[in-house]
Amino acid sequence: MQVKDTLISVVFGDITETDVDAIVNPANNEFKMGGGLAAIIKTKGGLAIEEEARLQGPVEVGESVITAAGNLEALYVIHASTMAMDFKTDEKIIRRATRSALECADANKITAVAFPALGCGVGRFCYQKAAEIMVDETVSFINAKPETTIKKIIFVMRLKEAYDVFEAKVSSF
Repeated sequence: MQVKDTLISVVFGDITETDVDAIVNPANNEFKMGGGLAAIIKTKGGLAIEEEARLQGPVEVGESVITAAGNLEALYVIHASTMAMDFKTDEKIIRRATRSALECADANKITAVAFPALGCGVGRFCYQKAAEIMVDETVSFINAKPETTIKKIIFVMRLKEAYDVFEAKVSSF
């Protein structure tokens, strides 16, 4: 799907191996990378990612920070806080986290960013609702900011169920 000058797509795969400038980590607001995708990012990219993120926290739930990506394919990791340490999330938080990750990417002149399904792992949020929120927020961001540096947004799903839901949502626009 093309929105203004930005291409939005969905792929099935491993976000840590995606060829983009930045990947988004669905983080807790203290940036402790102990479980879910965060733990995979730390294992593959190196402990320095968590150390750099933790120096910038804690933050309000829904806010994002950026770090180097260590040994990952990407150059940066945008840590979007999708929950506090209670590991609970909701629609409002996922909406804010999606928006803040996009704002962070744009502020850092990122041209290509990859998102997982925010809040759907450790946070146990439903894929259908996450897809609706994230795609709507992404399109809204691009329409509100036509001069954005972001030219490619990829929703990278590692589970077939998530891929099917996000693909259907993006295709329906």
